[in-house]
Amino acid sequence: MPSSAFSPHPSSFSESVVEDAALEYFAELGYTVAHGPDLAPDEAASERANYGDVVLIDRLRAALNRINPKIPAETIDEAVRKVLNIGHESPSLFENNRRFHKLLADGLDVEYRRPDGSIAGDKVWLIDFENVANNDWLAVNQFTIIEDKNNRQPDVVIFVNGLPLGVVELKNPADETATIKHAFNQLQTYKHDIPSLFPYNEILVISDGLEVRAAFSKAISEEGRTINDLDTAIRQIVSRAVASEEVVDIFAAAGLKTPDISILSDEFLAEVRDLPQKNLALELLKKLINDEIRSQSRKNLVQSRSFAEMLERTIRQYQNRSLEAAQVITELIKLAKEMRAAHRRGEDLGLSEEELAFYDALEVNDSAVKVLGDETLRTIARELVETVRRNVTIDWTLRESVRANLRRMVKRVLRRYGYPPDKQEKATQTVLEQAELIAKDWAE
Repeated sequence: MPSSAFSPHPSSFSESVVEDAALEYFAELGYTVAHGPDLAPDEAASERANYGDVVLIDRLRAALNRINPKIPAETIDEAVRKVLNIGHESPSLFENNRRFHKLLADGLDVEYRRPDGSIAGDKVWLIDFENVANNDWLAVNQFTIIEDKNNRQPDVVIFVNGLPLGVVELKNPADETATIKHAFNQLQTYKHDIPSLFPYNEILVISDGLEVRAAFSKAISEEGRTINDLDTAIRQIVSRAVASEEVVDIFAAAGLKTPDISILSDEFLAEVRDLPQKNLALELLKKLINDEIRSQSRKNLVQSRSFAEMLERTIRQYQNRSLEAAQVITELIKLAKEMRAAHRRGEDLGLSEEELAFYDALEVNDSAVKVLGDETLRTIARELVETVRRNVTIDWTLRESVRANLRRMVKRVLRRYGYPPDKQEKATQTVLEQAELIAKDWAE
């Protein structure tokens, strides 16, 4: 009995068949699937004011409010404006894409005024990396974009939270002239004719239904690479931009097991260092370190800031051509080892994860603070944890009386143990910021 599944012979393929199959695949992964003309301006289900809109603004705003529930609505609106303006910050598409990628990976720094008039610093996350189901996944075919009288329709655009992170260009495998190379060239045409789509792009995919190539747009746009380089670039796909459990991440593509940074061995780091594809090695390490920093930013304010600054400084040197790829890899391996060692600090000091975070908030590397000695600093950290734990409530960050009382208690602890007077104000502020970060779970 013939199978009910539709499995056409390549000769019966058409581009629309490949497109329908791609959309069906995304639907199976849990994406919402939409037809581009249905979202067009003036349609009943329109999500665009005009054909120049490449970001689905309502989806973006709704997602940011959902992912960042404690951020005021007006601050979310400010973040949306920042994201929409990213394509106009520089005349270089590559530079705008780099800046957006940083926002996507590291979050958008914002400030807002609390009800008591004080200023709070926080981050607006564009993607919920902890709970991927909390994001809005959308695949749209035939998404018309008109820019400077150029009318183009990418075959499939992948939106995550209203942001066009992926572009898929499909070709008919039965048409000998519609090759993978032709699809690649079509993407270059899109970059030229509708450049406003590409500051947000994280991944480009070309396929004829039988063969697929993929790469980061920034990895192939500015470095003069050709179609032959795509086989190497495909190894640099980082993961959730276009698929789910079946997508191959860069560790698997390199034939390496994905490690937890806390158990990174020297052997693993040496294996990465010796990879022949230096750009792949660099991306592996950068991703690993970025993931760890993102994780730490929810736990240890001072440590995550320190490592983020070190990573940014190293990558900036590479982008400025001050360091070659091999030198950057050496620096990133050094940073990875420091982060690995940081995981052991709490155990070595006899401190819990929360206690270590407050210990770091005390500027323990300052010479004026060091004179207190590790034992005293550990005692202060433990007492601060207990003080914060006893005094936080669900809405404590919005109640100035509670904040003021906690501030007084923190200063009292610092004075009792002889913490340097000229350092107390800064330490108190850092401790309160750390308290806001770590006490969210305690207050629930």
